[in-house]
Amino acid sequence: MAEPTHVGDLADDVEGDRLRAQLAIDAARIGTFDWDLRSGRLVWDDRLVEMFGYDRTSFEQSIEAFNARLHPDDLPRVGDALQGAIDTCGEFEAEYRIVLPGGHTRWVSARGRALGGPDGTSARLIGVAYDATTELAAEARVVRLLEAMPAGFYSLDADWRFVHVNAEAERLIGQSRDDLLGRVIWEAFPAAVGSTIEENYRRAVATGEPVAFDAHYPAPLNGWYEVRAWPTPEGLSVYAIEVTARREAQEQAERSARRLALLAQVSAELAGTLDVQSATARLPRLVVPALADWCIVTVIDAHGQPRDVGSWHVDPASRSVLERYAEVRLDAMPIAAPVGRALHAVEAVSFAGAEVLELLPPGQARDLLTVLAPRAEVAIPLRARGRTLGLLTLAYADGHDATEADVAVAQDVADRAGLALDNARLFDQQQQMAEVLQRSLLTDPPEPDHAEIAVRYLPAAEVARVGGDWYDAFLQPGGSTMVVIGDVVGHDTAAAAAMGQVRSLLRGIAAYSDAGPVEVLRGLDSAMTLLQLDTLATAAVARFEQTADELERGVTRMIWANAGHLPPLALNPDGSVAVLADWKADLLLGVDATVERTESVVTLDRGSTVLLYTDGLIERRDADLDTGLLRLRTHLTELADLPLGQLLDELIERLVDGKPEDDVAVVAVRLHRQDRPRPTEAGPNRVPDVVPDDPAGR
Repeated sequence: MAEPTHVGDLADDVEGDRLRAQLAIDAARIGTFDWDLRSGRLVWDDRLVEMFGYDRTSFEQSIEAFNARLHPDDLPRVGDALQGAIDTCGEFEAEYRIVLPGGHTRWVSARGRALGGPDGTSARLIGVAYDATTELAAEARVVRLLEAMPAGFYSLDADWRFVHVNAEAERLIGQSRDDLLGRVIWEAFPAAVGSTIEENYRRAVATGEPVAFDAHYPAPLNGWYEVRAWPTPEGLSVYAIEVTARREAQEQAERSARRLALLAQVSAELAGTLDVQSATARLPRLVVPALADWCIVTVIDAHGQPRDVGSWHVDPASRSVLERYAEVRLDAMPIAAPVGRALHAVEAVSFAGAEVLELLPPGQARDLLTVLAPRAEVAIPLRARGRTLGLLTLAYADGHDATEADVAVAQDVADRAGLALDNARLFDQQQQMAEVLQRSLLTDPPEPDHAEIAVRYLPAAEVARVGGDWYDAFLQPGGSTMVVIGDVVGHDTAAAAAMGQVRSLLRGIAAYSDAGPVEVLRGLDSAMTLLQLDTLATAAVARFEQTADELERGVTRMIWANAGHLPPLALNPDGSVAVLADWKADLLLGVDATVERTESVVTLDRGSTVLLYTDGLIERRDADLDTGLLRLRTHLTELADLPLGQLLDELIERLVDGKPEDDVAVVAVRLHRQDRPRPTEAGPNRVPDVVPDDPAGR
């Protein structure tokens, strides 16, 4: 049986509760107040008297004493809160500033309750208050931080209502915080309902895990946003930055990559077969839908008459209609038709689809074009060596316009097709065609200041051993001179086509980015992976540049990187030959785009000659490469005094005797005596001018 509870025990319990409450109040540094609304007497405990800067003698125990310390800007708001609690016998809660006698300002957080008297009206208001300056200062710092953030930030409560919106979020969202606070996000932004935004927000709240994603919000925002959202006990906090410009740049890069891939595919299609006419007929399948909604390719036959040889439509159901139209359109078109004008033009001709429809006489061609209903067309001549060999006609449906970039790429496609057609007309044998295509991709060297660049290319003597050796030399935007030697693995027309793709990619990367050799090779390796060029290649890239000090001292820096290629040689002014590296080189291109590549630097005196070459110059069936390199160094020393072009001709004659077992490509740079450049010609990284050599490489 439980023992009875005694009055003394109850008193002890009450006193214990009181002591515990007092300890909690003391620990929290909370003051108490009791306002007798009938008499007007306001009683504060010692802590509250001290908090407000009074002492027992100066505190008048009146609401006027409280108001005297209250910040003037907060007085109306706090007075309204007190009166509201009194009028309703309800709760009082406020945060306000007080101004102490020394002029210092403190924040106070107060809560209380009005107690009713016998008549039901409020008779007393009791409560507690504490100094919240430190707490609110911390909150203010957070608010200032959020306001200063260069990213949008907003918080939602458990009911998806906006409870905080910073300034950047106002700008991104396009609405003020006054319009947003308290509103449900799905009502404020109905386009977000059912979108990836709602899906991710609800998942974060449901799982308690943060989410990160990119999302496009339609009009009126019409932009891309990078969003990070994380759940909080109160709801959800969201961080967002607008990435529309970044996405557009990324999409532009992807479009450029697709166009490069298209050009690479066109080059491979045209160069990888002896039947160029058939390859040309397949071009519409490559350019649709990348460049147009439908396409027709026309070639000039052996009798000088235009003939449509291929077509393709983005809509499978319309392909047969387009095919029948291509069979009859040329016979039905008058001479004044846009297609006829384009055959006599040197540039693209644009025209409306209705213009062609009006010119066509009644009949099958007109009926079929009515079904196809092009809104606009662009006819691009297939030209090569001053001759028009055909047309590439692109057509666009409603809602699809031809951009300048589309037309530029189509022009490149047309130029390549025209070149391939002309090569096929001029050469009958595989080896002749491959050699001409290969030579067409190897451009003339530039002419920098006071240096001479000479190039040579000699195809393999055996018909079957045409391949992917190439050289290149060009000026970068910053004025530096870059020379390249490379070799695509393989000895056939496919290797020659791959060489053209790799060389064009390297030149484009170097010419656009002004990057150094290592970055050019890294970018080329990445582009080959992105464009899925299933090939391996070696390449050595060297850049010649000068600082103002080096210009004064008459020296030039050569910065170079090597992807699996043979090491460059340097012929010094005294006639000695130095191998600029051992046989160990970085990994070939096309193996691992993430490999770390290295860069070397060598300082060269005026009169020095740098030689880059492919293995066809030194490789023999009966000797290894070390022996071949030794022979090259020996002959180079003996020929050191010859002019550069003559030196290369004699070197090739001695080493391969005019019958190379493999393709031979050589590029050499000789640094001449350098005068001080004229101010109008000198650039910060300019390397001296070049004396041009035989453009044909003979």
